[in-house]
Amino acid sequence: MKAALEKLMLVEDDADIRTVASMSLEMVGGLQVRACESGAVAITTVKEFAPQLILLDVMMPGMSGPEVLRTLRQDPETFAIPVVFMTAKVQAEEIQALKQLGALDVIAKPFDPMTLSDQVKAIWERT
Repeated sequence: MKAALEKLMLVEDDADIRTVASMSLEMVGGLQVRACESGAVAITTVKEFAPQLILLDVMMPGMSGPEVLRTLRQDPETFAIPVVFMTAKVQAEEIQALKQLGALDVIAKPFDPMTLSDQVKAIWERT
């Protein structure tokens, strides 16, 4: 049987969204969350935190979500960590392109803080 989702890394450059998502995932979902304000911070802390899943913003300054995913996939220690993108760009072709990069799924922004953890856990269960 698949292990329950307990540890998640959230990578989001917008402080307000990062706070709301973290609180939602921790308080509603009961998850242990490491919130990172940039892709570079995520890359430098991912091995130490060892998340089961990464929730990754697509559009960030410096290092975009897809660039973070490519970097993770090049390292044997982080290659297999599942990634779910969060983005306001949810046209079918955009979602398909993100999945082709290796994302499990895409969660639309704005998200509902009361159901975010359920969405994430449902995606986790499908893996």
